[in-house]
Parts: sequence; C-alpha cells; structure tokens
Amino acid sequence: MSTLAAAPPTPLASGYAAPPWRALALLALVVLAAHALVLKSAPERFGPERNLVPKPAKAFVTRSIAPPPPVQPAAPPPVAVPKPRPVAKPAVPRKTPIAAPETPPPETTDTMAASAPRPPASDVAPASPGDADRLLAEAAAPAAAASAASASASAPAGPVQTPVTAMALPASVKLDYKMTGNSKGLTYHANAELRWQNAGDSYNALMRVSALFLGSRTMASTGALGEQGLAPTRFSDKSRSEVAAHFEADKNQISFSANTPTLAWVQGAQDRVSVFLQLGGMLAGNPAGFPVGSTISMYTVGPRDADTWTFLVEAEEKLALPFGEFATIKLTRQPRREFDQKVEIWYAPSLGYLPVRNKITQANGDFVDQQLSALGKD
Repeated sequence: MSTLAAAPPTPLASGYAAPPWRALALLALVVLAAHALVLKSAPERFGPERNLVPKPAKAFVTRSIAPPPPVQPAAPPPVAVPKPRPVAKPAVPRKTPIAAPETPPPETTDTMAASAPRPPASDVAPASPGDADRLLAEAAAPAAAASAASASASAPAGPVQTPVTAMALPASVKLDYKMTGNSKGLTYHANAELRWQNAGDSYNALMRVSALFLGSRTMASTGALGEQGLAPTRFSDKSRSEVAAHFEADKNQISFSANTPTLAWVQGAQDRVSVFLQLGGMLAGNPAGFPVGSTISMYTVGPRDADTWTFLVEAEEKLALPFGEFATIKLTRQPRREFDQKVEIWYAPSLGYLPVRNKITQANGDFVDQQLSALGKD
C-alpha cells in the first residue's frame, strides 16, 4: 500500500501527467448513476408518459340528412271568366232629348243647320280653329244627326229601308236659310244655302254653311234619279280638307276615302244630304201613305260610317219663318243612344215638300235652328 501511494504519476509524452485509474472509475460510476436516474424518472422513449389504462372508445355516431320535401308548383290563379254582356234593347223613341252629360260626345256630328258667327266681337272672344271646326260641324247637314260613335254603339241588326211607293221630286231650286245657334250659352248666327239641281236622270245637291270668322263648310251629293228617287254615287264633306264616301253598286260596296272599313251597298241607301230630299220626295209622292204616327227609315251614309235613321211623322204645324208663314209636316228623329242628336225637319207641301226648317239639338242642349229666308231658281 505504501508503495502504491508513494509511486509518482507517470508522465505523458506530452509532458502532462495521466489521471489515476481510480478517478476514472469514480467518474464512470457517477455517469452510470446519472443515466440510471434519468431512465428511471423519464417515460419510455423520452416521449410523453403513456396512460396504460385504456380510455373507453367513443361511439361513432352517424346521422342521415333527410332530403327537403319536393316543392309543389304554385297553382295558377283562377282565370276570371267575363260575364256575357247583356244584349242592348232598342230604345223607345221619346219626345224629349236625353239629358246632357258634362263630357262632350266622342265625335262632333255634322248637321244640316248652319253654324254661324257668334254675337258681336265685343261680347265674344275670337273663335279658334278648333271652335270653327266644331261649330261648322254642328251645322253642316242634318245628315249629321247621328255621329260615328252613336252609329257603332247599338245599331239595328242591319240596314232598314222603308219601301218607296211613289216619288215626286221638285225642280231645280236654291234655298237660303238664316240660322240661329246656341253653344255653351252663347248665341250666334250664320247663313246657309241648299242648292238642288234636277237634271231628270241625275242630280246634284249641295249644302253650304258660312260663318263670320269661322269660314265655310260644304257637303255635296251627286248621283242618279229614277223611280225610287235618289241613288247617290258620291258624298263629300269639305271644310279644311275633304273626306268622301263612294256608292259602288257594281262592286256591291260603299267605300270611304278616310280608309274606314267598306260597307255593303244597300239599294235605296242615302247620304247626309240626299236623305232630306228623298224624304220630301216620298212625302210628296204619297202624302196619304205617311199618316201621323208612322215612321220612315233610311240607311244613311256619312263620310266615315253609316247607320239607319228612323223619322217619326208628327202632326201638321204652322210656322212663321223669315220667308213667310207655311203649313208644314214635321218629321223627328229622336235620340236612341247617349250622344245622339235630335233632328227635326219641317216640309212645306205648298212648296213641293221642300225642307223649310231644320233644327238639330245636341245631347248637352246646344242647338242650331235653320229657317228658310229666300227661295230662288238655281
């Protein structure tokens, strides 16, 4: 023991002494102890400590998603079935005109009575072009007693013609009229003339209305003459422009320059000027055939349409006219629909049943009254 303890360390070749073997053994033991302590205290594989008690497995739950119910298409709304329109009954002729609505009729109708200048300019403002057309339209010819609107409203089932039993037409003549009118409470005056030319087998009839500040309007009818009276071939209505109706018997049609639909030609049909001469010829040809209370119907053509006009024969009446006093036969066309005009015509037997007075009353109360003032040759 003393020998080992006293032995000095063996020097290395480098000059440093080697550590003793005991110190190395002690160091190795310390390292092994440290490793053992680490391995004992650390979890296996140096990972997180494993829980050796197995946890209960969670149940795998599945659920099914039900598809949404199918969308039902919306039912279409019920279609309203229009109620059938009641069939209009023919109106019974009345002695008094229909009360006037506030709104004017859809279209102003031409009349035979002439539209005239208004009262003095100091009392009435100058008429506009629209007023001129309206006033002249009121006075153009009694044929205008039925407007296009009234013609289409509830017209008879078809053209109606009173048979001609006899005919007596006057010779050529010119009739002058003085006309008084009332429009919207204003009184006015005008002049008018009716020119009738009888050539034996043909005729020309012209009705002209002239009014101060308003201009003039002319309605004319031309055609043939025969045992049945007047057979028009052309009717025209001219103010600023002209519109016309053509009676084409060979084509069995009535056509219009205003491009309105053609109508079937009817034997005995008249226009809005010839109708008044045809009525007078029928009365003159057979006075006893039309007693008081009887009616005369004619299919009457205007510049754009046609309708059946029915006149009631009324009692005799004495008139005091600018041309003198006359015993007359009065014919009246009563309104049948809302905007119809009332037309009154007086024929003088002593003058060959010429129309000596015409009065047209509008639905709103406006009127034109045309009275014979002179008679001459044409």
